[in-house]
Amino acid sequence: MPADMNDYFKKKKPNLNMNKPDNTGSTGSGNRGGGNPLDGLGKGAPFILIVVVIAFALFAFKPFTIINSGEVGIKVRTGKFDETPLQPGLHFYIPVFQKIIPVNTRVRLITYSNSKTSAVGDDYTRGLSSESFEGGLKRNPAIQVLDKRGLTVNIDLAVLYSLKASTAPKTIETWGASWEEKIINSKVREVVRDVIGQYTAEQLPEMRNQIASAIQTKVTERISALEGEPVLLSSVELRNIDLPTKIKDQIERVQIAKQDVTIAEQQKEKAKQEAQRKAEIARGEAERNRIEAQGQADKIRIEAEEQSKANKLISDSLTQQLIQLEQIKTQAEFNKALQVNKDAQIFLTPGGAVPNIWVDAKSKKEPTVVGQ
Repeated sequence: MPADMNDYFKKKKPNLNMNKPDNTGSTGSGNRGGGNPLDGLGKGAPFILIVVVIAFALFAFKPFTIINSGEVGIKVRTGKFDETPLQPGLHFYIPVFQKIIPVNTRVRLITYSNSKTSAVGDDYTRGLSSESFEGGLKRNPAIQVLDKRGLTVNIDLAVLYSLKASTAPKTIETWGASWEEKIINSKVREVVRDVIGQYTAEQLPEMRNQIASAIQTKVTERISALEGEPVLLSSVELRNIDLPTKIKDQIERVQIAKQDVTIAEQQKEKAKQEAQRKAEIARGEAERNRIEAQGQADKIRIEAEEQSKANKLISDSLTQQLIQLEQIKTQAEFNKALQVNKDAQIFLTPGGAVPNIWVDAKSKKEPTVVGQ
């Protein structure tokens, strides 16, 4: 290499022994390999080196993890699970010897349905078996079971549940990462088969409320009976009962027939009520007429009785002297009339009884009774 190039690289290369002269009297050219390379960095060099090594270790091994709210951490030491779960926050561990598994303890939903719906989630995908969940939502096909007669029925369900945080390490240790399948899915399918198998397909729609209650109760009992109660069950909702087409048609025909019978019974009851109403009106009208007739008859009877009493009183009060007195009074009236009309004729009744008859001969009028 040309001399000028050697000089150039010597100037560019740092000389760690600039202050130590060699035997030739030059500085920096001799004893290149025998010095401490950190001497030029000063007294803080070891500290800086340690910081760099720690930073590199933190970056390379990442001996910490962050547990989010709604999760707990399970610390594993050389393959053994700690019984105490780690709460949300920052936690450190020793790589290789330890690791921390975050587990989702939020409320989850498993649906059993053949209906397709859009994906929903809470954007948290960490946790055991999270690959089968969409933010805590898991979809399964509808549960196919046999009714009492062996017909296939599809049951749509929705189950709300959550992993019990305090026993999460024991649950994962016992049941593994697929604890949902082993606990929730298996128990729900088992209970649905037992309950639906007690009814015929035609009875299922009518007994829907009783069936829903029975499924909820039995699933809760069987999951609660597990050691440590690893899962908190919120609800089991019966959404739909999908019957075979022939059974649906038969039920529909029965329902239509029942509706027709109901309508006929309603019409019959309406006609009966209308007839009763008319009969009540007729009875009321007849009673009114009877009361009016009775009132009129009572009126006539009372008037007749009173008249009879009056006549009897009059008859009892008449005497011969009273009759003669009345005749005298009448005769006096006739005498006064003769003074006005001298041509008048008076006829006395036989025996001298009243009334007497006055005939006005002058005016030729009809006989007129003028006094008593």
